[in-house]
Amino acid sequence: MRSPFGGSRVSIHPMPDAPLDRSYRALLGVPRLGRVVASMVLARTGQSMVGVALVLFALGVYDSPALAGVVTFASVVPGLLIAPIAGALLDRHGRVRLMILDYIVALASLLLIGGLALAGLLPSPLLVLIVVVTSLTSILSVVGLRTIFPIMVPSQLWERVNAIDSNGYVVATILGPPLAASLVAILGPAEAVIAIAVPFALAVVVLIGLPEPDAETASTGRLLADAWAGVRYAWGNRTIRGLGFALSVLNLAWGMMTIVVPLVVLRNLGFGDAMVGFVFAASGVSGMISAFLFGRIDTRGREWTMLVVPIVLMAPLVALMLPAAGVLGPIDSEVGLALLLLLMFMFGFVNGCSDIALFTIRQRRTEPAWMGRAFAVSMAFNFMGFPVGAAIAGALVTVSLAATIWIGVVACLLAAILAAVLVPRSEPDAEAMAAV
Repeated sequence: MRSPFGGSRVSIHPMPDAPLDRSYRALLGVPRLGRVVASMVLARTGQSMVGVALVLFALGVYDSPALAGVVTFASVVPGLLIAPIAGALLDRHGRVRLMILDYIVALASLLLIGGLALAGLLPSPLLVLIVVVTSLTSILSVVGLRTIFPIMVPSQLWERVNAIDSNGYVVATILGPPLAASLVAILGPAEAVIAIAVPFALAVVVLIGLPEPDAETASTGRLLADAWAGVRYAWGNRTIRGLGFALSVLNLAWGMMTIVVPLVVLRNLGFGDAMVGFVFAASGVSGMISAFLFGRIDTRGREWTMLVVPIVLMAPLVALMLPAAGVLGPIDSEVGLALLLLLMFMFGFVNGCSDIALFTIRQRRTEPAWMGRAFAVSMAFNFMGFPVGAAIAGALVTVSLAATIWIGVVACLLAAILAAVLVPRSEPDAEAMAAV
């Protein structure tokens, strides 16, 4: 995988002669990494709170599962569509300042939604419009964080930092949904949305003054040309292309679950808003355990297996939602809740393993100078199924809950087949190739 702009590449992290320290202790010694991790935890917690709060907001204020699906779709898709441009901006102008910009936009949008709702001036189209604007900058922080870690951290510590990266989402999943659901239950939907602005404000404070890490770039000097070059690079990378097809299909199931789980908890099982958050948190707890366990493994030569096998296991776990929701017959509420908690716990565990494999295989097979654009395109491609799944679930779930869940099961099975067939078992290390 050579740069279309020509020239050789110099490895960001040349390999020393001495034995490499691959421990978590060595990771703690990376300068300024702690501030980035702190901002990551704050921002991702806020983002996970927003996802749950907006669904509960649509259900509570507008009593509309369809609107909940549309809002979830609108919160993701616009950002994904401009991902190539976002990646070019990150490669050209650095990560830190653009991450700060996104957090400020998120802060302002949440205050605006909450304030207008309290004033009775928030019709549903305006809500969707505000969410769309927020989505346009959200890709900057999502990709910025994912690409800043391999730039700051030596490659022998990538598994360790990827475990921290994965657990950033896990911690957010543990803290965010229960906190958001509890705030909605205690304060009300509009007031909860305003309160969720706080983590974004704190994330901005943590990042202010942080210097940009040094990084290579390959640029034409023209933004749109750089963005298009990033698309071509990502499409020409067999690993990124294969991951995109497999994970976009897999994320159909996860997008559906973000709509189905709250509805099952609230309407089928009869529990309150706070319980929605605790059900999602179950996957976060197991995901944290899994990421730390698999983050200790040298994944070289094992990435394909660690990626494909967990996806295969996700299909029966999603299918467990059928009896948990009472679709297959009447079920006691406590038994249904216990089954739902179990499947979410197991889902989080297998997902933690696949996350480590996904992050490291993409890092190893992408040239350093292309990480911003290639990762932006890759993450957008991978995640595109999520908003589509949420929108499908929002429209279909009131017609047939069973059909919605079965679509999720089929999506997991198809994703496993695509991953097994399209993701190469082995590819040359891009960083090593860039050094020659």
